[in-house]
Amino acid sequence: MLGGTEFVGRAVTDAALQRGWEVTVFHRGRHAPPPGVTALTGDRTTGAPGLAALAEDGREWDLVVDTWSGAPAAVRDAARLLSGRAGHFSYVSSRSVYAYPAAAGLDEDGPLVAGASPDGGDVPYDRAKRGGELAALDAFGDRALLARAGLIIGPGENIGRLPWWLNRIARGGPVIAPGAPGTELQYIDARDLAGWLLDAAARGLHGAYNTVSRPGHATMGELLAACVAATGSDAELRWTDADILRAAGAEPWSDLPIWLPPGELYDTLHRGGHTKAHAAGLRCRPVGETVADTWSWLRALGGTAPRRPDRPAVGLAPELEAKLLAL
Repeated sequence: MLGGTEFVGRAVTDAALQRGWEVTVFHRGRHAPPPGVTALTGDRTTGAPGLAALAEDGREWDLVVDTWSGAPAAVRDAARLLSGRAGHFSYVSSRSVYAYPAAAGLDEDGPLVAGASPDGGDVPYDRAKRGGELAALDAFGDRALLARAGLIIGPGENIGRLPWWLNRIARGGPVIAPGAPGTELQYIDARDLAGWLLDAAARGLHGAYNTVSRPGHATMGELLAACVAATGSDAELRWTDADILRAAGAEPWSDLPIWLPPGELYDTLHRGGHTKAHAAGLRCRPVGETVADTWSWLRALGGTAPRRPDRPAVGLAPELEAKLLAL
């Protein structure tokens, strides 16, 4: 496991350990590795010196999983190093690799963005992920699996989307609920992604798969109602029209996480093709389970979720919410 200490990487590591697999975690040492793994430390962003611990380790592995989201040189260098010592390489990519806008129902054959050069510096997320895909394919060919995830939520989330809703609803009182309760969502619980990834790799699957739920696996109303139920809150959901939210300066996705109004971005993020991965065994747990488990995890941390330093904070400012509630 390249990474393996936070969110998706940690979910993959935990799932592998639960199966009784022997797991090696190669990470930068910023977070404690999960109990039960063999830990190797190094910083892939520094090139060959940062991979020394991995290069000097003489073992071979059946499977490598990589979740890297930055400049693709890190994927390239690790994949090349491991191509003769590992049987299979799974790369957690993103549906962001499809050229925008992605039409509703777009499958894995849709047009893609250009991949960033591995020798470049910081690049936009979509090009970095496509560059990572190309690096994985270059090193492993038909032994490479590309899991193109969409919105990922669940315990361990370090972006803050579902944790923000849970904490806000837990405080109770009137809560701005965006758009219409029937708005359909598409996402995946990190644990469902992890389980499918390991199953697929064990079966030798390769190529690209959109690893997302079906569109409408849950609605915005069901998600927020699950937050109310999980927290035991007296929150009153005030459903507010998208035009009113926009006029007041409330931004979809960032101020009101997960939610998007109808349009190109909504189709791109919440209506992607999903049938190939589901035919290959992907199963998505009920939204209530994801929400309740995330709340339990969040409470165990004292209510403050970890947050990636390279991602901005999300959530509606209290002042803006008060303004909207007064309308």
